[in-house]
Amino acid sequence: MFTRMQALNPTYRFRNEMQRLLDTFAEEAGRVGLGSSPSFPALNVWEDQDCLFAEAETPGLTMDELELTVTGNELTIRGQRSSPPAEGVSYHRRERGTGSFSRVVRFPTDIDADRVTADLRDGVLLIRLPKAEAARPRKIEVHTA
Repeated sequence: MFTRMQALNPTYRFRNEMQRLLDTFAEEAGRVGLGSSPSFPALNVWEDQDCLFAEAETPGLTMDELELTVTGNELTIRGQRSSPPAEGVSYHRRERGTGSFSRVVRFPTDIDADRVTADLRDGVLLIRLPKAEAARPRKIEVHTA
């Protein structure tokens, strides 16, 4: 927030506008892979009382090309996106990444690995991760003395 004098000062306004532009660029650059590689697959993670959920964008992949492992409170998603044969073609744009990938997500509680399920539908992988029994909230009965 600027003061009235700062708002009238063109140098101050220019500096603030440049900082805003640089912040926006840095945020966008991380998203498209400039300077640092974006995380693949993109994830949404949430929880309810009994389970954690991870939803991953995996367009063009099948369950045979994906490997999921759970250890303690970590989910690892590994896979391989193969490149189509490129003989005799000239690419004008090539934005979809190829090759192997690995993504590790750490959750705040341990997971019951024996009850984890995963469904792949329309390029979206939905992973249901039941919380370990020790991590689930319990209602404690209070007795009067």
